[in-house]
Amino acid sequence: MKVSVSQTQLAHGLGIVSRAVSPRNTLPVLANIMVATDEGRLRLSATNLELGITCWIGTQIEEEGSTTVPARTFTDLVGKLPEGPVNLSLNTRTQTINVHSGTSSTDIKGIDAQEFPPIPVPDLSDGVTLNVTDFKEMIQQVAFAASTDEARPVLTGVLVVVDGNEISLAATDGFRISVRKSELTSPVTRPFNAIVPARALTELARIAADGDEAIYMVMAPNRGQVIFHLKDVELVSQLIDGNFPDYKAIIPRSFKTRTILSTSELLKACQQAEIIAREGTNVARLNMAPSGDIHPSEVEVSSQTEEKGKSEIKLEATVDGVPLLIAFNVRFLREVLEVIKTPNVSIETNTATTPGLVRPVGDDHFMHVIMPMHLG
Repeated sequence: MKVSVSQTQLAHGLGIVSRAVSPRNTLPVLANIMVATDEGRLRLSATNLELGITCWIGTQIEEEGSTTVPARTFTDLVGKLPEGPVNLSLNTRTQTINVHSGTSSTDIKGIDAQEFPPIPVPDLSDGVTLNVTDFKEMIQQVAFAASTDEARPVLTGVLVVVDGNEISLAATDGFRISVRKSELTSPVTRPFNAIVPARALTELARIAADGDEAIYMVMAPNRGQVIFHLKDVELVSQLIDGNFPDYKAIIPRSFKTRTILSTSELLKACQQAEIIAREGTNVARLNMAPSGDIHPSEVEVSSQTEEKGKSEIKLEATVDGVPLLIAFNVRFLREVLEVIKTPNVSIETNTATTPGLVRPVGDDHFMHVIMPMHLG
């Protein structure tokens, strides 16, 4: 293999695929990045057997070939090279790749590409076409609610349901549920659902550029894998096997109190309350008071700990229904407010011991359920 590639493009590509390299692995080749010529471009691939990322970059090819190189060594080296062309040449007998740029020349010992796990090639004709901007926003509004506890693998994933001309994502960690729906650009002929690791979707949102025309989602038949294809990047992920919780049974069907507030003002209040609450049990109380004969309706957000003291913030609000004092995990409330795009947000509640439903006002595509905390 002999190729010449731009340092900027090579560094960018390595930054994309290196996120799939596992720091802990039993196979030495999994600590490496595959570097291969591929139909006039340079293909970079990395995998930890659960997540794989491939990126293609433009290159000038003098001689075809492939090898794998240690991810950290190669990425760090390329990042330190000056801008300009980088020449890569492979000694196939010793599996040593020479990296030449300007006045510097570095030899890196690699591992034969034959030992690298094969990455599936998707059949894009079976793919579901997704709008890049919409799907990135869907991931942002849902993936954060997935669990990080590996003891319950199903909860570390996002349920993806495709039916007709609609796609929905749902995630829960047992204390909150995030659900986002969207319309597809074209309807699917057969419905399907799968549990995709939240980490894989987060990585997809990170590497998908708004300039990309579309994301093609392909469920690899009989392989338990999903492939997301973009113009110059492909991400493949193992699916999570199991039964996703029936989250629809938890979503409140009605409410006794509906409170509408400014999204930004409530977010600021939660951020302020969290400064105090994080030193204790992370509890913030919301006292929702409808308007009376003298005073207008308002919401008081408060937090208190023995170590740090007390915080109280009063907010203008529209409160319809019965007065209610309810407590939530303030971090959970802050995180959902950070992904709501509308100027106003509504909180629908029933009692201090039943779930609250958070919705963006004027947007029916997103909802978030938060379980209440003990008032104490």
